[in-house]
Amino acid sequence: MGSAWKNLPEELSGPARLLAEELRAIKDAAGLSLSELAARTHYSRASWERWLNGKRVITGQALEALTGAVDCDGPALRALWERAVAGPEEDGEPAAPEEPAAQAAPEQAPAAQPPTDRTGVPATSDAPAASDVTDVTDVLDLTAAPGEPGGTVPAPVAWWRRPATLLTGAALLVALLVLVGLRATRHQEQPQTVAEPVPTATAAKPVPGAPVCQAVGCAHKDPKATGCGKDARTLQTDVIGKVVVYLRYSQTCQAAWAAITEGEPNDYATITDGSGQSETALIHWGYDNYSSMLDAADPAVTFQVCGYQPAGHVCTSPVSGLAAVVASTPIPIGPASPPPGTGPDAAATDPPSPAQPTAAEPTAAQPAGAQPSPGRS
Repeated sequence: MGSAWKNLPEELSGPARLLAEELRAIKDAAGLSLSELAARTHYSRASWERWLNGKRVITGQALEALTGAVDCDGPALRALWERAVAGPEEDGEPAAPEEPAAQAAPEQAPAAQPPTDRTGVPATSDAPAASDVTDVTDVLDLTAAPGEPGGTVPAPVAWWRRPATLLTGAALLVALLVLVGLRATRHQEQPQTVAEPVPTATAAKPVPGAPVCQAVGCAHKDPKATGCGKDARTLQTDVIGKVVVYLRYSQTCQAAWAAITEGEPNDYATITDGSGQSETALIHWGYDNYSSMLDAADPAVTFQVCGYQPAGHVCTSPVSGLAAVVASTPIPIGPASPPPGTGPDAAATDPPSPAQPTAAEPTAAQPAGAQPSPGRS
């Protein structure tokens, strides 16, 4: 089923344009609508509209979801995506050729031709001395041509036959051996009085990329800066207009936080636990944000996320035992993406899913300070 596609943006780079055209061809070949494609890949209809029209480059996770949902050449599509995200600098554009060294160096005025001897070598101080070359016979042709006056010039004595050169080399070798021996002796004579370090005194270095906090140690900290967002899962979502709010949870860090997408500046989402602790994700600029974390180690503590915008507010159902929810439900790890059937294009036409939790009254007002808008987590 073909589609009447919009023209791609003029400023789109070559690899990104090819990727968008290939994605369009795959969608048309599969005969899927945007809503069907969103349902198969678990990415929103609005996100696919941006990727297919060249407004943004598709993410790697969405590309993997597409290759698993439809019949296409996955490796070729992945290679095309890598070229698109690499930018024009790595797209095979030829670099400006470097000027030859002879052209880069300033030209020097021709010097007067010095007189030469019978060997053809200039008789100046710039001629190589006999001690500066390994074998003079490789540099100078000391045999005159037949018929030239003077016959042949006797070759100079090789360097290994000169007593002065041999003595100088032997003296340098002896001096080097003496220096090495003094250094070894000095190292052996150092007193062995330094106490060996206690193994427990040196703290183990953290593994690169591993979370730096857990449970109460993560409270009121940034999930992306601490590495907790790497295994984050979305446990609950709710929609107000086109805005989607999320309850996010990291099993490694045992912490939870709120996220908001498809919003506008001053829209926000607040996570509140049963003890009254709360954190807010306020959109300062862009269309999404996330809050700082709350301790979620206690299975008895309940969590609820409420979203607020000028059209009203909505809250997810209170939930507790977040670790047990993850263990009993195959929830994939990934970014906070709108569920199928939600987003700016589907909010006015698609009816709300009966599986979505009912709205509840907000439990906390917008606080005075909130996180800036660094993106989804």
